This record gives sequence, C-alpha cells and structure tokens, in this order.
Amino acid sequence: MNNNYLLPHKFKKMGLIMLIPSAILGFFVLVFEYEPYYLDFNVPAIFLDDIFENKLVFGMVENNILNEIFGILIIVSSLFVAFSKEKLEDEYISKIRLESLVWSVYANYGTLLFSFVFIYNFSFLWVMIFNMFTILLFFIIRFTWQISKLKKAALYEE
Repeated sequence: MNNNYLLPHKFKKMGLIMLIPSAILGFFVLVFEYEPYYLDFNVPAIFLDDIFENKLVFGMVENNILNEIFGILIIVSSLFVAFSKEKLEDEYISKIRLESLVWSVYANYGTLLFSFVFIYNFSFLWVMIFNMFTILLFFIIRFTWQISKLKKAALYEE
C-alpha cells in the first residue's frame, strides 16, 4: 500500500523523544506561569488597533516566547508521532489509522461542544488552548491503543 503522506518510521521515535518532555514542561509552564526574563523578545505581531478604528495593524510587541516554543514543539512532535509509518504498514494498519483519526475528530469536537455549553469566562480560554493539541493527542492515544490490541491478539493466536 502506498502511503505517500506518512513520514518514515524513524520519525516516530524522534517525535516521542520530543513530545513527552515538551508536553510535561509546557503544561507546568502554563500552570505555574513561568516566564524567564531572558526569553523576552520583540516579535512581529498582528493585532487590532482601536486608534485606527479596529483595523489590522502589523507591528512589534514584547513577548516572552517560552509558550510559543513549547506549543511548536508539541505540535511538531505530535505530527511526527501521529503520521509516521509503522514498521509493518499494511491495509489493516491504514484502516486503524483512519478509524482513529475519525474517532479523534469526534472526541475533540464533542469535548468542544460540551465546553461551549458548560464552561465560561477565562476557563473557556484554557479549554481552547488545550483544544489546539487534543485532536492529535486523542489520535495518538487511540491509534496506539488499537495497535497494541492488534499485537496482543496476534500473540494470543500464536
């Protein structure tokens, strides 16, 4: 089966090595609001400016880039883990991959719908921040779980 959209298998290990520490450290940086002064930089930004009647303005703002670093690391490493080939990639693995992706989209938007109805104010902002990452994380968890079930069934048959 030709899966041109998948990365080589070695990306999965590299992604896991990046994902686990960056997710843990990124979570603690968010929770404890850790912002070291040496990561304060002037960065390009797009924002609405009230002086110019809410027109888009491009400019520089001072920002601590630690959150952006961890966000990028988590997204890139999750993509590596989620979309790298298995050692033995066949049609059944492709079917599991597709089902896991569909399931993760349903779970992600189910969580988002629940949040729209029951979570408000600043707490909703936290839900939206985590929601950026949950579709990939739900996919990784579901796909890994299904593959482990497949391997257990194969071992049980032998």
